[in-house]
Amino acid sequence: MNHAFYFLTVIFLGWIPAASAGELQGRVSDGGQPLAAATVTLRGTAYGAQTDSSGRFRMTGVPDGTYVLTVSLLGYKPWTRSVTVGPSGSGYLDISLSAASQELDEIVVTGTMREMSRLESPVPVDLVPQKFLLKNPTPSLFEGLSFVNGVRPQVNCNVCNTGDIHINGLEGPYTMVLIDGMPIVSGLSTVYGLVGIPTSLIDRVEVVKGPASSLYGSEAMGGLINVITKSPSRAPRLSADVFSSSWADVNLDLGVRLNTGKKATSLLGINYFNYQRPRDGNGDGFTDVTLQNRISVFNRWTFTRSHQRLANLAVRYFYEDRWGGQMGWNRSYRGGDELYGESIYTRRWELLGAYQLPLKEKVTFQYSLNMHRQNSYYGLTPYMADQQIAFGQLLWEKQAGRHQILSGLPFRYTYYDDNTPATGGNSGRAGADHTYLPGIFVQDEIDMGRHKLLLGMRYDYNSRHGNIFTPRLAYKFNLAGTDAIRFNMGRGFRVVNLFTEDHAALSGAREVVITQQLRPEQSWNANLNFTKKIVLGHSSLGVPYPVQQPYSPGLRYPSQPDHLQQPERPCGFPGSKPEPGCKPVRAAPGERRNNAHG
Repeated sequence: MNHAFYFLTVIFLGWIPAASAGELQGRVSDGGQPLAAATVTLRGTAYGAQTDSSGRFRMTGVPDGTYVLTVSLLGYKPWTRSVTVGPSGSGYLDISLSAASQELDEIVVTGTMREMSRLESPVPVDLVPQKFLLKNPTPSLFEGLSFVNGVRPQVNCNVCNTGDIHINGLEGPYTMVLIDGMPIVSGLSTVYGLVGIPTSLIDRVEVVKGPASSLYGSEAMGGLINVITKSPSRAPRLSADVFSSSWADVNLDLGVRLNTGKKATSLLGINYFNYQRPRDGNGDGFTDVTLQNRISVFNRWTFTRSHQRLANLAVRYFYEDRWGGQMGWNRSYRGGDELYGESIYTRRWELLGAYQLPLKEKVTFQYSLNMHRQNSYYGLTPYMADQQIAFGQLLWEKQAGRHQILSGLPFRYTYYDDNTPATGGNSGRAGADHTYLPGIFVQDEIDMGRHKLLLGMRYDYNSRHGNIFTPRLAYKFNLAGTDAIRFNMGRGFRVVNLFTEDHAALSGAREVVITQQLRPEQSWNANLNFTKKIVLGHSSLGVPYPVQQPYSPGLRYPSQPDHLQQPERPCGFPGSKPEPGCKPVRAAPGERRNNAHG
């Protein structure tokens, strides 16, 4: 995978077309009053600028040609016009913006995998803009999503404080986390998927509640969260956000836009979080909050190509050292039984990008590579895991009358190895699990005026479980004004990852024995949504009424299994040496285990 990383980097960074250059300049105003901090971009390129205090902007080094110029500013309607750049420039542009009702016509991409108005989308999409995250600062995006209706971050371990996101009551493993539409957060990385993403780089977060497996794969059974990063051309030159509290925690978000030449623009983001003061406010002898030392570095590149074709590349590195346990614990007790502690070292890197092929039709290749390594101890129990995922997808978009057709050829390879019975207990490639998942999907969005119908079908072949079919249906009916009724239904498919999803399997003085082969889960999920918008001056109030009903005939989690034996009496702290008289527990794969500390 390292060779693939360097190969893709060379391909994208080495491509530099030649062209003569001109410039664009002008002024942005509202009724003659200058507008500062308006974003001016050439659509599909890396060229952009922000207006100064007098409303003026200037872009130099723009290759000759015809472009679509867009101007956007919070609280105003977007301004778009075709402009031609020549050797002598395109003259001086005097641009006037009009005030708009906020949150009425945002652009979303997650529901249908293409950009469209949020009001026109047949799939309901909740939007979390960056301004909301900045006004409600949190150490990570995990905590920031607690303000979204129907989305509940849940801490699953009171010692190590790992958690997941619940959507409409469905647990974390049923929620898919994307970054720029790429499914790079899954399995081993699920509990860390929303941690360490610099807020300064986030443009918005889109949340889809309900089935989305036909577009994004088997894990999107209950819904998905798509973190969309900023385009470098729209980002400020420098942004910094630092906050602390009386608990002596420190969080730093830093964003820097780098102009690396006429054909490329880069955005660098750094997130650092540190908390190193153990506290025990309730007197139970355990730390109240996990101690953490975390750094994440994110770098995104956007390249300018002919005919405004898409080309971008992003790389992220993540490292975290976290621990929780009995007061007085330190690294010298790691893996021992004198004091109980849960210590987790995590290293992760990611590469993702998109490249539009030089064809007459709109065909785009999306790709991602990631590696996740975890070195952890839960008391005496070690958990050493390595996961690597390679993903590639070819997308084709076509407009045919009232039909907007989207089709794709995805392929996903997953390598997973750990020291648990899940891979034979061997930490090494001999016992590693290799999963191949090729597929194909087709989606047809039919526009019939007030009615909009979306039909989708996906087929995947899992190298372990065979054929997988996931259909999807979405219907939208426009009522008066901006009111709408939406109905979504679809099927989901998911393979259970016992140890990566349930850390309680690693905690407690009990023995976990795999007694049968893990079977995949299947579900049907229906969602009915009524949305009413009430306009209040230059703002709006949205009143959604969602009703969701999941049905999972293939659920493999019996609530009270007959063969789940509880110990006759407590066995001490989880992971410590069991006291005499403790009996191990034999549990079928996928069954939930409750633990006071895990």
